[in-house]
Amino acid sequence: MAQAATARASTPKVQQTKLLIDNQWVEAADGKSFSTYNPATGEVIAQVAEGSAADVDKAVKSARRALESGPWSTMDAADRGRLLYKLADLVEKHANELAALESLNCGKTISDSKGDMEGVVNTLRYYGGWADKVEGRTIPVRGSFLSYTLRQPVGVVGQIIPWNFPLLMLAWKWGPALTCGNTIVMKPAEQTPLSALRLGELAIEAGFPAGVINLINGFGETAGAALVAHPGVDKIAFTGHVDTAKIIQKQAADTLKRTTFELGGKSPNVVFADADMDAAVAGAFHAIYFHGGQCCTAGSRLFIEKKVHQEFVERLAEKAKTRKIGDPLDPSTQQGPQVSQEQMDKILHYVELGQKQGATLLTGGERFGDRGFFVEPTIFDNVKDDMAIARDEIFGPVVSVLPFSGVDEVVARANDTTYGLAAAIWTKDIDKAHLFAKNVKAGTVWVNCYHVVDATTPFGGFKMSGQGRENGEAAIEHYTETKTVTIKLG
Repeated sequence: MAQAATARASTPKVQQTKLLIDNQWVEAADGKSFSTYNPATGEVIAQVAEGSAADVDKAVKSARRALESGPWSTMDAADRGRLLYKLADLVEKHANELAALESLNCGKTISDSKGDMEGVVNTLRYYGGWADKVEGRTIPVRGSFLSYTLRQPVGVVGQIIPWNFPLLMLAWKWGPALTCGNTIVMKPAEQTPLSALRLGELAIEAGFPAGVINLINGFGETAGAALVAHPGVDKIAFTGHVDTAKIIQKQAADTLKRTTFELGGKSPNVVFADADMDAAVAGAFHAIYFHGGQCCTAGSRLFIEKKVHQEFVERLAEKAKTRKIGDPLDPSTQQGPQVSQEQMDKILHYVELGQKQGATLLTGGERFGDRGFFVEPTIFDNVKDDMAIARDEIFGPVVSVLPFSGVDEVVARANDTTYGLAAAIWTKDIDKAHLFAKNVKAGTVWVNCYHVVDATTPFGGFKMSGQGRENGEAAIEHYTETKTVTIKLG
């Protein structure tokens, strides 16, 4: 067992690079393909079929047939649930392979990828259990009438997922959509298509009928835009950057599609002097450096009460200096690469900007090594609220430390952002914790913990961090339409 825990994970074999339409693996209609990269080396892993509007149209028509006339349209709800359970079993069976593929393509450490696979399995099983529990109601109306509601699928749903948690975001989208009886056309992120394609193979193996799940690799400007604009798509679910969501919302307006968005954040992580310092330092470290900061809920604004500010940042900086950066397939690695050259360059640009605007660079701030897209864990101290590093979502291992004096002040400053995805507070004072949780504008608030997310709990943001919620019963609402039926009696 000890040897297995310390051995480098084997480089996985890429089994699928085509498009999935109507349960068939096909090349792009125009024959185009694009390169997908290993961010740890910068080398090409494979050439992947590049979908276009023509491929999206074929996939949408396939999904429409499955929705309206295929076996999926008449399948019992419990049987849909059993298919989700079977897919979860297959993910569990192939978890090591899928985790390695995830790490290879997006740079996530193998330990984090294995954790993601547990999340994928839990999400699919959770929604598998929901399939025969999506219920309507009877309603007492005036007069001699019987009124009741039906909860029915929205229809063909277009789903666009990001590159930072490819399979976990896929599960968050597939789970509620499928349990409610919808059919799917999904565009994986162009940076990280490989694990989604492998899961498409497992979905076919699980027995999902043709057309229920379709996968179109490609770019946002082409495949993504075609999916949003297609009149045969009833809903778009998108996870990604707020600027892209704005474009999607405008394009979706022409066909009045339903939209849900899970977007970014600039999450405040607040440490009071009365907190357990050991737990708070470890928590703040995890909050920002988990997956190299490539997390929408990353605790990138670290508010520290002035009484403990100096001690805290010194301890955090010492911890950052010991972090092991390297090969994501090595289980001893604690931080892998950023997902791309573009992302690495963006992060380093913000590091330069932070120094120009007067913040104090305590540690990090450089590219790590000369191969792959690695960035050192970076800490800026004495940051002002109006600095770019405190306002913009950097999406990298860069934390801004902002000293504060009291509760009212820190709540106001925490809310002084266009985002509102997550927030956290570290304190032993229960009154202070509840006050902060009530008044901070964020979709998730953690008390003395961070990055705790479960398939059962609603997830989403206030303000420009999104619309709607994923996970839990809340997601069911976004994948069903409510129909009222009224019958005259006598």
